[in-house]
Amino acid sequence: MGLSDDAVERIKQMLIDGELQPGQRLPVEKDLAARLGVSRNSLREAVRALTTIRVLQTRQGDGTYVTSLSPELLLDTMSFVVDLHQDTTVLQFFEVRRLLEPEAAAMAAGSITDAGLAQLDELLTEAEQIAAGELVDHEKLVDNDQAFHGLINRSCGNPVLATVIDGMSGATVRARVWRGITEENAARRTVAEHRVIYTALANRDAMRARLYAAVHIAGVEDWLRGVL
Repeated sequence: MGLSDDAVERIKQMLIDGELQPGQRLPVEKDLAARLGVSRNSLREAVRALTTIRVLQTRQGDGTYVTSLSPELLLDTMSFVVDLHQDTTVLQFFEVRRLLEPEAAAMAAGSITDAGLAQLDELLTEAEQIAAGELVDHEKLVDNDQAFHGLINRSCGNPVLATVIDGMSGATVRARVWRGITEENAARRTVAEHRVIYTALANRDAMRARLYAAVHIAGVEDWLRGVL
């Protein structure tokens, strides 16, 4: 383990032990380096690394602070890793979505607000108009798709679950665009599947919301397996 890695681990332990609290300002560099038993250069590298993953936040002219450490904030960096994978490992991300997203849909059936349902209906209306055109704008349709799923995920009542699923979705965007371009009637079928998911949510039917979401994601996954 390098010295900067050692500094990262020691700062992590301070957080675990409660010596550093969310929102707290770090001691001045010289004092913290001495306390951790590392050079100031190693400490700076550690701070940069922890800032990248949003454990720390540097405020110009004011020092370095511990962030809120909320799960959503820390897990948000996962999307960076996910976006780097565009090969056959994209199937693994679909598998994770297939395991988690139906449960989020089932949970959302009991907690989504009337305003959330209205937003979903607006997205569906827009998607149906796009899919009905002679020349389908597939990228715009996928943006709509992401907004639709994202709203359902955020309505599940568990922000950690929603963040994990949203982080997974980045690696599947290209596959969804390509499916829309190459597979006949894929756009209209996708919108129709969204409509039945929406209907289940509007009826507060958790079982059907789970089932329809699973079938929807599995369909794209099966298409991609055939392509690959």
